[in-house]
Amino acid sequence: TFGEIMLRLATHGFYRFTQATDYEATFGGCAANVAVSLANFNEDVSFVTKLPTHDIGQCAVNDLRKYGVDTTMIVRGGNRVGIYYLEKGASQRPSKVIYDRAGSSISEASPTDFDWKEIFLDADWFHFTGITPALNPQVAQITLEACKEAKKQGLQISCDLNFRKKLWTSEQANKTMSEIMPYVDVCIANEEDAEKVFNIHASKTNVLTGELNREGYIEVAKEISERFHCHTVAITLRKSISAKWSAMLYQGGQAYFSKEYAIHIVDRVGGGDSFGAGLIYGLRHFEKPQEIIEFAVAASCLKHSIEGDYNRVTVDEVLTLANGDGSGRVQR
Repeated sequence: TFGEIMLRLATHGFYRFTQATDYEATFGGCAANVAVSLANFNEDVSFVTKLPTHDIGQCAVNDLRKYGVDTTMIVRGGNRVGIYYLEKGASQRPSKVIYDRAGSSISEASPTDFDWKEIFLDADWFHFTGITPALNPQVAQITLEACKEAKKQGLQISCDLNFRKKLWTSEQANKTMSEIMPYVDVCIANEEDAEKVFNIHASKTNVLTGELNREGYIEVAKEISERFHCHTVAITLRKSISAKWSAMLYQGGQAYFSKEYAIHIVDRVGGGDSFGAGLIYGLRHFEKPQEIIEFAVAASCLKHSIEGDYNRVTVDEVLTLANGDGSGRVQR
Protein backbone atom coordinates (compact mmCIF):
# COMPACT_ATOMS: atom_id res chain seq x y z
CA THR A 1 0.00 0.00 0.00
CA PHE A 2 1.16 3.57 -0.71
CA GLY A 3 0.14 6.77 1.03
CA GLU A 4 0.63 9.05 4.01
CA ILE A 5 0.62 8.03 7.65
CA MET A 6 -0.20 10.90 9.99
CA LEU A 7 -0.11 11.68 13.67
CA ARG A 8 -3.73 11.63 14.87
CA LEU A 9 -4.52 14.02 17.70
CA ALA A 10 -8.03 13.28 18.96
CA THR A 11 -10.04 14.87 21.74
CA HIS A 12 -10.89 12.47 24.56
CA GLY A 13 -14.27 10.78 24.39
CA PHE A 14 -16.68 12.96 22.48
CA TYR A 15 -15.29 16.32 23.60
CA ARG A 16 -15.45 19.17 21.12
CA PHE A 17 -12.25 20.96 20.12
CA THR A 18 -13.29 23.93 22.25
CA GLN A 19 -13.59 21.67 25.31
CA ALA A 20 -10.28 19.84 24.92
CA THR A 21 -7.38 20.46 27.27
CA ASP A 22 -5.27 17.60 25.94
CA TYR A 23 -5.28 15.18 23.00
CA GLU A 24 -4.74 11.46 22.51
CA ALA A 25 -1.88 10.79 20.09
CA THR A 26 -2.03 7.77 17.76
CA PHE A 27 -1.23 7.20 14.09
CA GLY A 28 -3.38 6.60 11.05
CA GLY A 29 -3.97 7.24 7.37
CA CYS A 30 -5.91 5.43 4.69
CA ALA A 31 -3.22 3.29 3.10
CA ALA A 32 -1.59 2.61 6.47
CA ASN A 33 -4.98 1.57 7.90
CA VAL A 34 -5.44 -0.92 5.06
CA ALA A 35 -1.94 -2.29 5.62
CA VAL A 36 -2.54 -2.86 9.35
CA SER A 37 -5.91 -4.52 8.70
CA LEU A 38 -4.35 -6.90 6.18
CA ALA A 39 -1.46 -7.66 8.53
CA ASN A 40 -4.00 -8.57 11.21
CA PHE A 41 -5.51 -10.95 8.63
CA ASN A 42 -2.03 -12.56 8.38
CA GLU A 43 -1.37 -11.15 4.92
CA ASP A 44 2.21 -10.30 3.94
CA VAL A 45 1.93 -6.54 3.47
CA SER A 46 4.35 -3.64 3.06
CA PHE A 47 3.60 0.06 3.50
CA VAL A 48 5.34 2.58 1.27
CA THR A 49 5.68 6.25 2.19
CA LYS A 50 8.25 8.87 3.13
CA LEU A 51 8.88 9.85 6.75
CA PRO A 52 11.44 12.04 8.52
CA THR A 53 14.34 10.46 10.39
CA HIS A 54 13.51 12.20 13.68
CA ASP A 55 11.82 10.57 16.66
CA ILE A 56 8.21 11.23 15.60
CA GLY A 57 8.89 9.73 12.20
CA GLN A 58 10.39 6.70 13.92
CA CYS A 59 7.34 6.43 16.19
CA ALA A 60 5.18 6.07 13.07
CA VAL A 61 7.46 3.35 11.73
CA ASN A 62 7.44 1.53 15.06
CA ASP A 63 3.64 1.73 15.24
CA LEU A 64 3.33 -0.09 11.92
CA ARG A 65 5.95 -2.67 12.85
CA LYS A 66 4.16 -3.79 15.99
CA TYR A 67 1.23 -4.98 13.85
CA GLY A 68 3.50 -6.91 11.50
CA VAL A 69 3.55 -4.43 8.62
CA ASP A 70 6.81 -4.47 6.66
CA THR A 71 8.38 -0.99 6.79
CA THR A 72 11.58 -1.64 4.82
CA MET A 73 10.15 0.16 1.77
CA ILE A 74 9.64 3.43 3.70
CA VAL A 75 11.88 6.23 2.44
CA ARG A 76 13.38 8.40 5.18
CA GLY A 77 13.84 12.14 4.78
CA GLY A 78 12.07 15.48 4.98
CA ASN A 79 11.15 17.45 8.07
CA ARG A 80 7.71 16.60 9.36
CA VAL A 81 4.97 14.05 9.88
CA GLY A 82 1.54 15.24 8.78
CA ILE A 83 -1.02 15.78 11.55
CA TYR A 84 -4.77 15.56 11.68
CA TYR A 85 -6.95 16.71 14.55
CA LEU A 86 -10.11 14.73 15.24
CA GLU A 87 -13.29 15.63 17.09
CA LYS A 88 -15.50 12.53 17.21
CA GLY A 89 -19.17 13.14 16.56
CA ALA A 90 -22.13 11.48 18.22
CA SER A 91 -25.77 11.03 17.24
CA GLN A 92 -26.62 13.73 14.65
CA ARG A 93 -23.41 15.71 15.32
CA PRO A 94 -20.79 14.76 12.71
CA SER A 95 -17.14 14.10 13.37
CA LYS A 96 -14.75 16.90 12.37
CA VAL A 97 -11.23 16.65 10.96
CA ILE A 98 -8.71 19.48 10.68
CA TYR A 99 -5.61 18.75 8.60
CA ASP A 100 -2.14 20.09 9.32
CA ARG A 101 -0.20 18.19 6.70
CA ALA A 102 1.37 20.89 4.48
CA GLY A 103 5.10 20.34 4.08
CA SER A 104 5.01 16.73 5.27
CA SER A 105 7.74 14.41 4.05
CA ILE A 106 5.49 12.51 1.66
CA SER A 107 3.98 15.69 0.21
CA GLU A 108 7.49 16.90 -0.62
CA ALA A 109 8.64 13.56 -2.04
CA SER A 110 10.08 13.35 -5.54
CA PRO A 111 9.72 10.57 -8.13
CA THR A 112 13.35 9.58 -7.61
CA ASP A 113 12.58 8.64 -3.98
CA PHE A 114 10.76 5.46 -5.03
CA ASP A 115 12.19 2.62 -7.11
CA TRP A 116 8.89 0.98 -8.02
CA LYS A 117 10.57 -1.75 -10.04
CA GLU A 118 12.39 -2.87 -6.91
CA ILE A 119 9.44 -2.22 -4.59
CA PHE A 120 7.12 -4.47 -6.60
CA LEU A 121 9.49 -7.46 -6.80
CA ASP A 122 7.63 -10.54 -5.50
CA ALA A 123 4.46 -8.47 -4.92
CA ASP A 124 1.09 -9.39 -6.43
CA TRP A 125 -1.18 -6.53 -5.25
CA PHE A 126 -0.89 -2.73 -5.06
CA HIS A 127 -3.36 -0.52 -3.17
CA PHE A 128 -3.65 3.25 -2.91
CA THR A 129 -6.39 5.81 -2.34
CA GLY A 130 -7.42 9.05 -4.01
CA ILE A 131 -6.05 10.96 -1.02
CA THR A 132 -2.46 10.26 -2.08
CA PRO A 133 -2.55 11.93 -5.54
CA ALA A 134 -4.65 14.71 -3.98
CA LEU A 135 -1.65 15.88 -1.92
CA ASN A 136 -0.12 17.71 -4.90
CA PRO A 137 0.66 17.20 -8.61
CA GLN A 138 4.09 15.73 -7.89
CA VAL A 139 2.71 13.01 -5.61
CA ALA A 140 0.00 12.40 -8.22
CA GLN A 141 2.77 11.78 -10.75
CA ILE A 142 4.50 9.37 -8.34
CA THR A 143 1.21 7.48 -7.94
CA LEU A 144 0.74 7.26 -11.71
CA GLU A 145 4.28 5.94 -12.16
CA ALA A 146 3.62 3.35 -9.45
CA CYS A 147 0.48 2.17 -11.26
CA LYS A 148 2.28 1.92 -14.57
CA GLU A 149 5.05 -0.21 -13.09
CA ALA A 150 2.59 -2.34 -11.11
CA LYS A 151 0.63 -3.04 -14.27
CA LYS A 152 3.85 -3.84 -16.14
CA GLN A 153 4.75 -6.39 -13.46
CA GLY A 154 1.28 -7.96 -13.49
CA LEU A 155 0.04 -6.84 -10.07
CA GLN A 156 -3.63 -6.41 -9.26
CA ILE A 157 -4.28 -2.73 -8.53
CA SER A 158 -6.99 -1.45 -6.19
CA CYS A 159 -7.98 2.14 -5.53
CA ASP A 160 -10.33 3.65 -2.98
CA LEU A 161 -11.46 6.94 -4.57
CA ASN A 162 -11.76 8.65 -1.15
CA PHE A 163 -12.59 12.16 -2.35
CA ARG A 164 -11.53 14.84 0.14
CA LYS A 165 -12.83 18.33 -0.63
CA LYS A 166 -10.30 19.83 1.79
CA LEU A 167 -7.47 18.57 -0.42
CA TRP A 168 -8.64 19.28 -3.97
CA THR A 169 -11.58 20.30 -6.13
CA SER A 170 -13.81 18.00 -8.13
CA GLU A 171 -12.26 19.34 -11.33
CA GLN A 172 -8.74 18.55 -10.12
CA ALA A 173 -9.80 15.11 -8.92
CA ASN A 174 -11.51 14.28 -12.21
CA LYS A 175 -8.51 15.26 -14.31
CA THR A 176 -5.98 13.39 -12.20
CA MET A 177 -7.98 10.26 -11.40
CA SER A 178 -9.17 9.89 -15.01
CA GLU A 179 -5.51 9.46 -15.95
CA ILE A 180 -4.81 6.94 -13.17
CA MET A 181 -8.00 4.85 -13.22
CA PRO A 182 -7.34 2.99 -16.51
CA TYR A 183 -4.64 1.06 -14.58
CA VAL A 184 -7.02 0.11 -11.74
CA ASP A 185 -8.58 -3.36 -11.54
CA VAL A 186 -10.63 -2.90 -8.35
CA CYS A 187 -12.38 0.39 -7.60
CA ILE A 188 -13.78 1.12 -4.14
CA ALA A 189 -16.11 4.07 -3.73
CA ASN A 190 -19.25 5.52 -2.22
CA GLU A 191 -21.92 7.65 -3.86
CA GLU A 192 -20.17 10.93 -2.95
CA ASP A 193 -16.83 9.76 -4.42
CA ALA A 194 -18.45 8.78 -7.72
CA GLU A 195 -20.33 12.06 -7.96
CA LYS A 196 -17.56 14.43 -6.86
CA VAL A 197 -14.76 12.77 -8.83
CA PHE A 198 -16.48 11.50 -12.01
CA ASN A 199 -19.88 13.25 -11.97
CA ILE A 200 -21.59 9.86 -11.80
CA HIS A 201 -24.81 10.11 -9.80
CA ALA A 202 -26.74 7.42 -7.95
CA SER A 203 -30.35 8.08 -8.94
CA LYS A 204 -33.03 8.47 -6.25
CA THR A 205 -30.41 8.49 -3.51
CA ASN A 206 -29.90 11.01 -0.73
CA VAL A 207 -27.55 9.90 2.03
CA LEU A 208 -28.37 13.00 4.07
CA THR A 209 -31.93 11.70 4.53
CA GLY A 210 -31.01 8.02 4.48
CA GLU A 211 -32.66 7.35 1.11
CA LEU A 212 -30.72 4.72 -0.86
CA ASN A 213 -31.72 3.22 -4.19
CA ARG A 214 -30.12 -0.08 -5.11
CA GLU A 215 -30.68 0.37 -8.83
CA GLY A 216 -28.92 3.73 -8.65
CA TYR A 217 -25.84 2.12 -7.12
CA ILE A 218 -25.81 -0.59 -9.77
CA GLU A 219 -25.87 2.15 -12.44
CA VAL A 220 -22.91 3.89 -10.76
CA ALA A 221 -20.87 0.68 -10.57
CA LYS A 222 -21.69 -0.24 -14.15
CA GLU A 223 -20.58 3.15 -15.46
CA ILE A 224 -17.31 3.07 -13.50
CA SER A 225 -16.65 -0.47 -14.71
CA GLU A 226 -17.34 0.36 -18.34
CA ARG A 227 -15.54 3.70 -18.35
CA PHE A 228 -12.30 2.44 -16.81
CA HIS A 229 -12.51 -1.34 -17.45
CA CYS A 230 -12.34 -2.26 -13.74
CA HIS A 231 -13.24 -5.92 -13.28
CA THR A 232 -14.59 -5.22 -9.77
CA VAL A 233 -16.37 -2.22 -8.26
CA ALA A 234 -17.40 -2.09 -4.60
CA ILE A 235 -19.62 0.61 -3.15
CA THR A 236 -20.42 1.14 0.51
CA LEU A 237 -24.04 1.95 1.34
CA ARG A 238 -24.09 4.20 4.39
CA LYS A 239 -27.25 5.26 6.15
CA SER A 240 -25.71 7.73 8.56
CA ILE A 241 -28.97 8.82 10.16
CA SER A 242 -29.87 5.34 11.36
CA ALA A 243 -26.25 4.07 11.56
CA LYS A 244 -26.82 1.19 9.17
CA TRP A 245 -23.99 -0.28 7.15
CA SER A 246 -23.92 -2.46 4.04
CA ALA A 247 -22.27 -2.60 0.63
CA MET A 248 -22.52 -3.79 -2.95
CA LEU A 249 -20.06 -5.72 -5.11
CA TYR A 250 -20.29 -5.47 -8.90
CA GLN A 251 -18.53 -8.15 -10.95
CA GLY A 252 -19.13 -9.47 -14.44
CA GLY A 253 -22.23 -7.34 -14.89
CA GLN A 254 -23.85 -8.74 -11.74
CA ALA A 255 -24.52 -6.91 -8.45
CA TYR A 256 -24.25 -8.58 -5.05
CA PHE A 257 -25.59 -6.86 -1.92
CA SER A 258 -24.45 -7.69 1.59
CA LYS A 259 -26.63 -8.01 4.64
CA GLU A 260 -27.21 -4.74 6.50
CA TYR A 261 -25.85 -4.13 9.99
CA ALA A 262 -27.29 -1.78 12.58
CA ILE A 263 -24.21 -0.45 14.33
CA HIS A 264 -23.35 1.57 17.40
CA ILE A 265 -20.48 3.80 16.30
CA VAL A 266 -17.53 4.11 18.67
CA ASP A 267 -15.13 5.57 16.09
CA ARG A 268 -16.10 5.92 12.43
CA VAL A 269 -12.63 7.00 11.19
CA GLY A 270 -11.07 4.16 9.22
CA GLY A 271 -14.38 2.45 8.51
CA GLY A 272 -13.94 2.73 4.76
CA ASP A 273 -10.33 1.56 4.97
CA SER A 274 -11.35 -1.53 6.93
CA PHE A 275 -13.89 -2.25 4.20
CA GLY A 276 -11.17 -1.91 1.57
CA ALA A 277 -8.87 -4.27 3.45
CA GLY A 278 -11.70 -6.76 3.90
CA LEU A 279 -12.49 -6.56 0.19
CA ILE A 280 -8.87 -7.16 -0.79
CA TYR A 281 -8.66 -10.14 1.55
CA GLY A 282 -11.93 -11.50 0.24
CA LEU A 283 -10.89 -11.18 -3.38
CA ARG A 284 -7.66 -13.01 -2.60
CA HIS A 285 -9.16 -15.87 -0.60
CA PHE A 286 -12.82 -16.42 -1.57
CA GLU A 287 -14.30 -17.47 -4.90
CA LYS A 288 -17.94 -16.49 -4.50
CA PRO A 289 -18.75 -12.77 -4.85
CA GLN A 290 -21.34 -12.98 -2.06
CA GLU A 291 -18.72 -14.34 0.35
CA ILE A 292 -16.33 -11.55 -0.64
CA ILE A 293 -18.75 -8.70 0.02
CA GLU A 294 -20.05 -10.24 3.26
CA PHE A 295 -16.51 -10.52 4.60
CA ALA A 296 -15.66 -6.91 3.67
CA VAL A 297 -18.79 -5.48 5.27
CA ALA A 298 -18.45 -7.57 8.43
CA ALA A 299 -14.83 -6.42 8.82
CA SER A 300 -15.89 -2.80 8.47
CA CYS A 301 -18.83 -3.25 10.81
CA LEU A 302 -16.45 -4.46 13.54
CA LYS A 303 -14.10 -1.53 12.96
CA HIS A 304 -16.82 0.94 13.97
CA SER A 305 -16.62 -0.55 17.46
CA ILE A 306 -12.87 0.06 17.83
CA GLU A 307 -11.11 3.26 18.89
CA GLY A 308 -8.44 4.60 16.55
CA ASP A 309 -7.84 4.40 12.81
CA TYR A 310 -6.80 0.74 12.75
CA ASN A 311 -9.08 -2.28 12.52
CA ARG A 312 -7.66 -4.66 15.13
CA VAL A 313 -9.66 -7.79 14.31
CA THR A 314 -8.82 -11.27 13.08
CA VAL A 315 -10.15 -13.30 10.17
CA ASP A 316 -11.97 -15.62 12.58
CA GLU A 317 -13.73 -12.69 14.25
CA VAL A 318 -14.86 -11.35 10.89
CA LEU A 319 -16.07 -14.75 9.73
CA THR A 320 -18.01 -15.23 12.96
CA LEU A 321 -19.95 -12.05 12.29
CA ALA A 322 -20.29 -12.64 8.55
CA ASN A 323 -21.71 -16.11 9.24
CA GLY A 324 -24.45 -14.74 11.45
CA ASP A 325 -23.17 -14.44 15.03
CA GLY A 326 -23.62 -10.78 15.85
CA SER A 327 -24.80 -11.28 19.43
CA GLY A 328 -21.86 -9.47 21.03
CA ARG A 329 -22.06 -11.88 23.98
CA VAL A 330 -19.07 -12.27 26.29
CA GLN A 331 -16.71 -14.94 25.01
CA ARG A 332 -15.67 -17.23 27.89
